[in-house]
Amino acid sequence: MTVSAFENHAARRFRKSGHFRVTLLASAAGIAALTLPQAALAQDAPPQASEEEAAGENIIIVTARQQNETLQDVPVTVTVIGGAELSDYNINRIQDVAARVPTLNVQAGGSGSGGQLSLRGIGSSNISASFDSAVALDFDGVVVSSMRLVQAGFFDVGQIEVLKGPQSLFFGKSASAGVLSIKSSDPSRSWTYGGKASYEFEEKGKLFNAFISGPISDTLGIRVAAQYNDIDAFIKLLPNSPSVKKPRSLEEFIGRVTLAWEPVESLRANLKFQYTRSRNDGGLAQSAISCGPNGRADEVYLLSGLVVIPSGNNCGAIGTGRYFLPDTAPPLAGPLPPLKRGKPSGAEGFNGVPFGKSDIYFGRLRLEGDLTDELTFTSITGYLDMYAQDVDNYATAAGIGPAFSVIRAPGTGPGGPNLAIPLLPNAAALFAVNRPGLALGTGTSDPVNALKQLTQELRLSSNFDGPFNFNLGAFYESREFVFNTAQQAVNISLIAADPVTGFTWDYRKIHRTKTTAKSVFASAAFDLSEQLQLSGGLRYTDEKKVNTISIPFVHAFLPAAAFLRSGFFSGPIRFKDNNFSPEVTLRYKPNDDLNIFASFKTGFKSGGIDNSALPSNSLLGFGSPDPAVRAATANALVYGSEKARGGEIGIKSQLADRALTLNATAYYYKFKDLQVQSFNATTIQFVTQNAGEVTQKGIDVEARYRTPLDGLTLSANATYLDAKFTKPFLPLGFDLEGRQVARAPKISGNLAFDYSAPIGDGFKLGLGGNVTYSGRFFANNGTAIDYVQRRFATLDGRISFGAENNAWQIALVGINLTDKITANTAGGRPFLAPPGQTAVPVGDDQIVTETRGRQIFLELSTKF
Repeated sequence: MTVSAFENHAARRFRKSGHFRVTLLASAAGIAALTLPQAALAQDAPPQASEEEAAGENIIIVTARQQNETLQDVPVTVTVIGGAELSDYNINRIQDVAARVPTLNVQAGGSGSGGQLSLRGIGSSNISASFDSAVALDFDGVVVSSMRLVQAGFFDVGQIEVLKGPQSLFFGKSASAGVLSIKSSDPSRSWTYGGKASYEFEEKGKLFNAFISGPISDTLGIRVAAQYNDIDAFIKLLPNSPSVKKPRSLEEFIGRVTLAWEPVESLRANLKFQYTRSRNDGGLAQSAISCGPNGRADEVYLLSGLVVIPSGNNCGAIGTGRYFLPDTAPPLAGPLPPLKRGKPSGAEGFNGVPFGKSDIYFGRLRLEGDLTDELTFTSITGYLDMYAQDVDNYATAAGIGPAFSVIRAPGTGPGGPNLAIPLLPNAAALFAVNRPGLALGTGTSDPVNALKQLTQELRLSSNFDGPFNFNLGAFYESREFVFNTAQQAVNISLIAADPVTGFTWDYRKIHRTKTTAKSVFASAAFDLSEQLQLSGGLRYTDEKKVNTISIPFVHAFLPAAAFLRSGFFSGPIRFKDNNFSPEVTLRYKPNDDLNIFASFKTGFKSGGIDNSALPSNSLLGFGSPDPAVRAATANALVYGSEKARGGEIGIKSQLADRALTLNATAYYYKFKDLQVQSFNATTIQFVTQNAGEVTQKGIDVEARYRTPLDGLTLSANATYLDAKFTKPFLPLGFDLEGRQVARAPKISGNLAFDYSAPIGDGFKLGLGGNVTYSGRFFANNGTAIDYVQRRFATLDGRISFGAENNAWQIALVGINLTDKITANTAGGRPFLAPPGQTAVPVGDDQIVTETRGRQIFLELSTKF
């Protein structure tokens, strides 16, 4: 075969540019070795690559501006994690990336969107699935809108790029705070194959993956890869947790096929198809209870005190990695209402034991054609089909029998003292089974998230030898998202099941949202001199959303309590938004080892229609004959767009004969109308608002050093961040002005080393370690008692021994060796006891989602 058929096009395009000719004179291979420890390769290098091939292939190429540039040349703050580091430390879930990127916070699991990404303290709600993420998730060039993908694993990845700050010009949707870009590996130039098998001792996990890659012909290459992950103790439960699945497990399969076709040198096609299948024991991830200022695990308070359920949670359990997650209370564990007429619920045989399942199909076709030597046309078509369902109990970490009742003391009027008494027989269904130790999980929900998304991006880019180059493009997205859920917000079936259907659920509601987004963008770069470049651009976005709400089932007892009746339909709720997002950057390169830049950037994330509204009488306005009433009802569900404006100044440098890389960025941004969703735990009501203003400023510093000791590299990242509300904002009656935003530690960073040395004849030893530090931060935006995560440090380590040519390797890998479990997010726990009664204290518990504990892997890998 010809080498050019599968040579990475990013490297070839770079070689055509004037930048490459200068860089090659300074030894491109040296740049690759010095820029990153465990350098991220743009393409798998063949086992016996020549020096010339290595010089072309091992340059670290990023696509932060939708074009191929070296990491040190691009005037953008980018953190790159190479495929070798991802593999060495078993980083196969998005939340594991956070330990390598200061100020990146990842929360996976739970109801609603199913996950959350935040950078520098800016992220979007994980409660509601209607929110796009403020940190865009880019998978192989396709921006995917659903954060359910945060729950899915990844593997066989060439590199991950994390772009900090607004990126709306080049990434468009959902990039008001940054981008996390995952680039899977492509076919290699010669036949290679490999695999890994590992066992994890703490969570009892078995992981197997393998790939085969190479040329089918001179013009067609293929890569087939698959991974199976089976974790028996993914979520460990407290001994007294009344649960059938104890501990909770996770099973996942990922399969991917990539075809690379280059019929002629001027035309390249790359097709990827991936299937992800996940099965688990419930939607809740590592969720603990903070007992709040009252210092006790609060009761679940239902039906105005008719049913009060003791909490089985231990106040000292937070941070231990042990959770109290009860199964569903028997009176609530009946069959689920059908998803729609004639379609089963998808939870046949549900008996109160939580479960979760998801199937994700992803496809991407990238076409590149050289119209001339200077003009390239690119088409990226993306398709995503996702179906995810989980059933769990969102009273969370509370609910164990026997339940009791609270009544007003006899002979007293309103406001008189309350008494705790044995459960009243009015709660007939629960009264019949009430006993000590009974599983009484409540607030059960069955969220089904179904997404079909088609995107098309077209770009025309230039590569002139002269001072001017441009990039023109257009983007189109068509998306249909269905949030279909049965819920127990009242838990009325603790009294009796629905007398008509026998269903034990309060209602089923279906939100269907169709989104059409169109945008056009243009960017240009002009070399004012050999050292000075001015670049910038503009994107115009037009987005339309149409939402409908249908309520096919409501428990017969609930309309008397201000709920809608079965059969409600809202009709179309319309929303539209448009925006201009400009950006301009001035870059000065006095020499090949120094890059100084200053940027003005804007960010944009469209508003939308909230899908967390209860099916209460507040929606009756949709049936009004008065258009003004219908419009007011719809407007109550609409939230506005989120915008960012500001800039950054950065420097990228290589010193000491390029043994030392030192980069720094100072930034200042204002976020207007930040989209925030809070949860009122007493009224069981979501509150969706646009915060007035958040000001974000800070400094990022990263350093990498190839030491005089052959094989030893050191790297460090440090961040100072000040992100706070700078205008009044009262999500739940408490003004947050002047307070730090959630997940925004003042100081954070990491320090790592990697060492590799030959031993004996044909063998090598590898050692590595990573220490991560984070200052204190709020885990939630909402109340005066939001949970605060104290400062902490975690430690990872690795030791390996194997063949010098990587034919085989055995390794021992430790993640979070000190078993430091910390908070990601927090929020009010549903069904807290309200003020105005005295039998039990007013509730103030908070749900805290936590990081995983210690993991110890023993792994064997091979590659030929």
